[in-house]
Amino acid sequence: MKIAVIDDERPARKELIHQILSICPESEIMEGDSGKSALELFGHHLFDILFLDISLNDMEGTTLAAAARRMLPHAQIIFATAYSQYAVQAFELGVNNYILKPFDPERLRRILEKCRHDLEGEQKKELFPSHKLPISVSRTIILLDIRQIVFIETCCRSCILHTVTRDYTENQLLGEYEKRLSSCGFFRIHKSYLINLNYISELFPWANNSMAVKMQGFEKEILPIGREKIKQLRQIIGI
Repeated sequence: MKIAVIDDERPARKELIHQILSICPESEIMEGDSGKSALELFGHHLFDILFLDISLNDMEGTTLAAAARRMLPHAQIIFATAYSQYAVQAFELGVNNYILKPFDPERLRRILEKCRHDLEGEQKKELFPSHKLPISVSRTIILLDIRQIVFIETCCRSCILHTVTRDYTENQLLGEYEKRLSSCGFFRIHKSYLINLNYISELFPWANNSMAVKMQGFEKEILPIGREKIKQLRQIIGI
């Protein structure tokens, strides 16, 4: 596996690298000490796993994770942090896992094993057409063209997939769609909404100093953007 370790504290960086090599001696590891150096690495190399410090000297780990997800959509992203409260935020951002400082060797072993398992699963998925999504309709499996999905919203314990032609209801969690579609131009703007960025028609101020979007073909629907998602969305669409 090819792994990047990004941390502005050299002792923490070296300790994590040492522990990774003790568990996976065959790993190829590259390191960076800032957000800038990380982006340079991501632009020139492919990685399977990224260990990102949540608080870098020049960039928030959350911002770096968003950039890494776009640059290396298939990489497993792990937050390394000294603060347990960031664990929830990690999963909200679609980060694959987190590890607390000081690093626990047994937890690191479990994380690396899970990453290996997930990466093997992703490799198997690549044999399937990347623009098709299997969904159930009246006890039949249809292959839905992902490019036709405008947005997905939660509904009770299911999700509604709104496409350019019709809606589909699937007994699936929104987080699962987020993992599957994040590399296909989809972004989770809210705990209840995952949108196809290609279909945004309007981005405008909304209640309580927040913002909202309207989607092509669904202009009567106002989809709120979570406050913690606004900056990230602005960076993605370049405004």
